[in-house]
Amino acid sequence: MNETLLNMAQFQAFFLTFTRIMATLIHVPVLAGRSVPNPIKLGLGLILAILLTPLNFIEFGRLGLDLLSFSAAIAKEILIGTLCGYAANLAFGALSIAGNLIGLGSGFAAAQILNPALEEQGTPLDQILVVTSILIFLAINGHHSFLLGLQKTFEVLPINSALPRVAQEPLLRLTASLIKIGVQMSFPLLATLLLTDLALGLLARVAPQIQVFFLGIPLKIGLGIFALAIAIPALSPLIRTIFGNIAPHMLLLVGK
Repeated sequence: MNETLLNMAQFQAFFLTFTRIMATLIHVPVLAGRSVPNPIKLGLGLILAILLTPLNFIEFGRLGLDLLSFSAAIAKEILIGTLCGYAANLAFGALSIAGNLIGLGSGFAAAQILNPALEEQGTPLDQILVVTSILIFLAINGHHSFLLGLQKTFEVLPINSALPRVAQEPLLRLTASLIKIGVQMSFPLLATLLLTDLALGLLARVAPQIQVFFLGIPLKIGLGIFALAIAIPALSPLIRTIFGNIAPHMLLLVGK
């Protein structure tokens, strides 16, 4: 009988660990986005759960939960995982905001296409910026930092523990700060496009016979691509900082 209870407790600890991991991973485009096949997502979640379950089983205890308590524990792990994944999703969302603003000013907004990384519509410049940021994320071992942060969430908030007290101020402050960073990243390119519009406006006043509208579209597209190529190396340190703060932000949102 004791052996049966032990096995049931082990299974429940494993399943709760797996639930939180998957609820977090699905919000990270690099590890579990739409472009990642489902078997790879499940395989990564199972491997991480196998590695982390022995550590969590010590805190979980050796007696299994009844069905009602186990169902409530699953719901709590889904909420905690979603909260942790939100911090990672915000980092990529800030870059998407910057790309969309740049695309809106350069004329690329008319060519809305599906961004498979973020699973949403975006401009071609948004695609370029997000793909480049994903490469930077992998180059600086951002996935390692994210997985370490995920492991620390189990240390500060073990499975089947009480739900964290989510303070509205840190959550709103984090969301606002990353949105602000996304807007700030687009400022240099938007300034370039604004100067282009001013130059075209002056040209229209000086030479009204020139079709400024037809001249401005390809000019702004070319300048947008050129400015983005120059801006990406300059923005790399900021992108590194955004990705480096994913793990601390995850712990901040769970109340630690």
